[in-house]
Amino acid sequence: MGLHNTKDSKVKQGNILMLGLDSAGKSTLLYKLKYNDVFLTIPTIGFNVDMIETEKDFSLTFWDVGGQQEMRRLWCNFLENADGLLYVVDSSDKQRLEESKKEFELILKNEFIKSVPVVLLANKQDLPGAVNAEEVTRRFNMKKYCSDRNWYVQPCCAITGEGLSEALQRLTVFVKNHRRSKDTSTIFKQNENL
Repeated sequence: MGLHNTKDSKVKQGNILMLGLDSAGKSTLLYKLKYNDVFLTIPTIGFNVDMIETEKDFSLTFWDVGGQQEMRRLWCNFLENADGLLYVVDSSDKQRLEESKKEFELILKNEFIKSVPVVLLANKQDLPGAVNAEEVTRRFNMKKYCSDRNWYVQPCCAITGEGLSEALQRLTVFVKNHRRSKDTSTIFKQNENL
């Protein structure tokens, strides 16, 4: 009844939703990941989409959505088909860490993103006074808010590219596992309905 052999249907790609406050460095990160180059970016109004092959036969599509106040209301429209959340934090902007955390909590409460794996990028580690990954993990209460999913906090710097390949590897593993478990649960549901 429309069941397919999961062995043959290898996961080929996943959708990554890239969120964070404006000026966290999302677009710069995306360009660095894609072209290994640094572009001067302007604030994203709307969203950028880019596909990156992270392994042979496997690619991630990144939805980089603008982070200004008025754009954040639209974030929930992008959650439905996400296989992973890449949340970007400007570690050097201590004033806005609390605001960023509040937005992060709101997203995680959304039904659509239940159990979706999270990689939090503690960006701008090169700047003086940047909060390190351990501190970001603590301030964002990751252990509590992400207890129902795979999560990881990666320190990085969009300008030098430091930490980005590790973040991509981690995302790829998380997304593949998430997709597999999603496929498996779908098959169980279909069997129950037979």
